Amino acid sequence: MSTDEREPHGTAAHIDRRRFLQSVGAMGAVGVFGGRSSRVPDEFLVPRSFQGPGTGQSSFVLHEMSVSALQRAYAEKRYSTEEVVDLYLKRIDQVDRAGPMLRAVIETNPDAHAIARELDKERAAGRIRGPLHGVPILLKDVIDTADRMHTTAGSLALLGSFARRDAFIVERLRAAGAVILGKTNMSEWSNCRSTNGTSGWSARGGLTRNPYVLDRTAGGSSSGTGAAVSANLTMLGIGAETDGSIEYPASANGLVAVKPTVGLCSRSGVIPISFSQDTPGPFARTVHDAALLLGALTGVDGRDPATDASQRRSMTDYVSTLDAGALKGARIGVLRVPLDEMTSVAPAFATALEAIKSAGATLVEDLSLPPLDELRRAEVLVLLCEFKDAIREYLGTRGPEERHRSLADLIRFNNENAEEELRWFGQEWFEAAEVTTGMATPDYHRALAMCRQFSRTNGIDKTIADHQLDAIVSMAAGPAFSSDLLNGDHAMLTGSSYIAVAGYPRVTVPAALVSGLPLGISFAGLAWTEARLLSLAYAFEQATHARVAPRFFPTANFDR
Repeated sequence: MSTDEREPHGTAAHIDRRRFLQSVGAMGAVGVFGGRSSRVPDEFLVPRSFQGPGTGQSSFVLHEMSVSALQRAYAEKRYSTEEVVDLYLKRIDQVDRAGPMLRAVIETNPDAHAIARELDKERAAGRIRGPLHGVPILLKDVIDTADRMHTTAGSLALLGSFARRDAFIVERLRAAGAVILGKTNMSEWSNCRSTNGTSGWSARGGLTRNPYVLDRTAGGSSSGTGAAVSANLTMLGIGAETDGSIEYPASANGLVAVKPTVGLCSRSGVIPISFSQDTPGPFARTVHDAALLLGALTGVDGRDPATDASQRRSMTDYVSTLDAGALKGARIGVLRVPLDEMTSVAPAFATALEAIKSAGATLVEDLSLPPLDELRRAEVLVLLCEFKDAIREYLGTRGPEERHRSLADLIRFNNENAEEELRWFGQEWFEAAEVTTGMATPDYHRALAMCRQFSRTNGIDKTIADHQLDAIVSMAAGPAFSSDLLNGDHAMLTGSSYIAVAGYPRVTVPAALVSGLPLGISFAGLAWTEARLLSLAYAFEQATHARVAPRFFPTANFDR
C-alpha cells in the first residue's frame, strides 16, 4: 500500500507549522484538509422517528430536577434510587439512541441497577452517605472505572481492554454514594488527534448532537457530558479539560461547569494530554449542584503529585460558600476577545455585564494581557511534548490485554483501521507529538517557562493585582456552529488559553439564548479561588435565571 493511500491526510513531515500555531484552546481546527468524502454523513440525518421540538420533555418526571429536589423525593419515599436509575436509562434510550438521537452516551453501566439496589438498602437501614447518595452521574469516556465499562477516549484502539483501577475521582464518587450511570461520547482523544477534527465526533460513538439545535456542535471535547446533562439524560456529569474542553461544551449546552485549579481534582486514572494543564471538572444545570459535585471530587491523591498543593486549600463543601449577594462590592475585570465583536454575541455580553453591574459589582475594562498568539505558540509545543510522555505513562496502567503501549502504537492502529478511524480527518497532532522526544525535547522547558510567565506572572496574576480584581469575566464562547465532518470545526475565538495554561480555575454559567442557542459567560481567577468564583457565578445565576432547557430543534431558526 502506498504512503498516499495509507495516510490520506498527510504525515507529520507535511504538517503546516502555521496551522499548529493558530490552533485554538480546545485544539479545534482552523484549516481544511483534502481527501474527505463529499456525501452527506449518516451522522447528520435526523431519524424519521423524531417527532420534533420538545420531544419527551413534558413526560419526563425528573425534567430539570436538582440534586436537592431528588434528595427530598428520596426522603419522602416518592422514588427509590433504582427507580430513578431506571428512569434515566429509559430516557437515554428514548432521546439518545432514538428520537433526536443525540449520541451523547457512549456506554451505559450494566451494573447500575445493582448499585442502585445496594444504595436503597443502605438508605432503608438509615445509612445515607451524603448529598450525592443515589444521584446518577455520567463520566466522560476518559475516566477509568474498574468495572465492566470501557474507557477509550472515543477510540476503537482501546476497546477490549479495561482499567485495572478506578480513577481517584471515581473512588470519591462511589464513596459519596453516586451511581455511575455510564460514559459519555466526546471529541476522540480529546480533540488531540487532528488539526482539522470535528468536535463531538469519535469513531466509537459517532457525532454528538447539540440538544438545542441538532445540526449544531455540542462543543468539545467534553461534548457528550455537556449534551447529556443538558438534555436530562443524567443529573450530573464529569468532563475533563486541557484548554476549553469544559468551558466550551458548558456554553454550547447551556450549563454550569467548573474547570478547577490544576491539582484540585486528581488526574490519576484519566486519559491524559498534559501534565501541566489537564483537570477533570463537574457539569450541572445549576451552580448549587456544580458546587456540590466539586466538593465530592477533591482530595490529595498519591498517584497525582499535583494534588499535594491542594492540601489545606481544597474544600469538601463549596455549597455553604454560595451567596446570592456575592457580586455586591466585587471588582470584576472584563476580558474582551474577538468573539465579543460578533453581532450575535455583543448584545448578550452587554446584557450580562449590565446584570453584573446591577447586582452591585464594579466593572473594570481595558485589561492588558500578553498577546494570545505568543502564548499559544509556547502552549502547542508544551502539549505535544507532554502528550507523548503522558499517554505512554497512562497506557502502562492498563490491563495485560492492552495491546497499545505508546503513541506510535496508536498511530499504527489508526493507519491500519483508517476506514473507521481516519474516515473524516487525520492524526496530525499524534504524528507531530510522536516526532518530539517528549519532555526531553530541548525547547520544552523553555516553552513551559514562557507559558507560566505569559499566563501567570505577566498575565492573570499581574492583571488581578494591578486592578485589585475579585475575578475576570469573559464570554465563554460564541453560538454553537454547524457540525461539519467534511471541513472540521470553525475557529472558536475564545480567551480560554490564559486560564488553561496558567492552570487556574474558571466557572462557566448560562447567560443568554440567541436564536435558540445558549451562550455562557465565565468567571475566572487565581489558583484555589473556586469558592469565590462559584459564589460570583451563583449571584449572577440568581439575578438572571438564564438557563432554558433544550427543545431539540432540527436546525436553527434565526427569527426565533
